[in-house]
Amino acid sequence: MAEVTAWRPDVPGLTEVLHAHFTDHVYPAHTHQAWTLLLVDDGAVAYDLDRHRHGATRGLVTLLPPGVPHDGRSSSPAGFHKRVLYLEPDTLGAGRVGTAVDRPAVEDPALRVRLSALHATLRPGGDALEAESRLGFVLERLAQHLDGAVAAAPDVREDALADRVRDLIDARVAEGVSLTETAETLGVHPTSVVRAFTRRHGLPPHRYLTGRRIDLARRLLLAGMPAAEVAAAAGFADQSHLTRHFRRMLDTTPGAYARSAAAGPARSSVVGTAR
Repeated sequence: MAEVTAWRPDVPGLTEVLHAHFTDHVYPAHTHQAWTLLLVDDGAVAYDLDRHRHGATRGLVTLLPPGVPHDGRSSSPAGFHKRVLYLEPDTLGAGRVGTAVDRPAVEDPALRVRLSALHATLRPGGDALEAESRLGFVLERLAQHLDGAVAAAPDVREDALADRVRDLIDARVAEGVSLTETAETLGVHPTSVVRAFTRRHGLPPHRYLTGRRIDLARRLLLAGMPAAEVAAAAGFADQSHLTRHFRRMLDTTPGAYARSAAAGPARSSVVGTAR
């Protein structure tokens, strides 16, 4: 019996997300064009990679390189639950394939936490800029493991860079910005963008952008635009996406917020109680 959910996220560098529960399924030997980044949440997986036996458990982050044969099976009758990201081949580079064949698994709790947070962001309605940011830090950490050079985050100030990023976001609130495009435009690594912005402005770029979009949505609602149209105009994926962030920021819905304006100042104190 298998339970499988898969989708293609709109995030540069990712080709597929797969969440699955397998009991008696046995993967035959096969290869992928992509890097396979695996988390086991329950149970354990036994697999052969390039004719060598390995295992994936809850305590490990497993990375299988592209083009190398591997199979897979549950290590127990109860089966296993897994979450998988498939990464474009150039995200980690062909030069690191050999190291991944020799050491496909790492024990790194911080990396596992980052991966779990990334998976949560990749669910429908997630924030694309946040997903890009989280993916950037995951790739950075994986590259460090493959290069044998895991290091603490650099403690540097790049205020000019952070302010340029803020200006880019402010100029494109509704349409949004891509972390990849921003990094390429400014000639820096994506994680440098996030680190510099967070240190300078006190929150990561994706949260700053969401706040600016909420501000825009509020102005549009108070100007009389129907709540159903505000989501697209303010850069949200859909109305439910807007409502989720609106509740988080103001503890009310866009519709109730708009109605409070029509009710006048005498009713303004009850906006937060509307549901």
